[in-house]
Amino acid sequence: MTLTKDVLIELIREKVGYPAKEAKDILEMILEEVKLKLEEGHDVKISGFGKWAVKEKRARPGRNPHTGKRIEISARRVVTFHPSDKLRESVNGSYK
Repeated sequence: MTLTKDVLIELIREKVGYPAKEAKDILEMILEEVKLKLEEGHDVKISGFGKWAVKEKRARPGRNPHTGKRIEISARRVVTFHPSDKLRESVNGSYK
């Protein structure tokens, strides 16, 4: 099962007892705040879960895999996620 925004909204609604509209507004507010911080280049850390960070990648030479032609891969920013030790242990503990 994929965890989607709709599923999260339903979980908030069921577990906290908020109406669907209010649960959606809360989730949207949290996700928007995370997005804004990442856009500003700040890290987002949720204790016990993990950390999202924005990394700068410099331009570099590359190759088109279809044609073999050399191309320049432009500089860009990427978002990375590093799980907390607690999350990593939890995931790996259920893998046994």
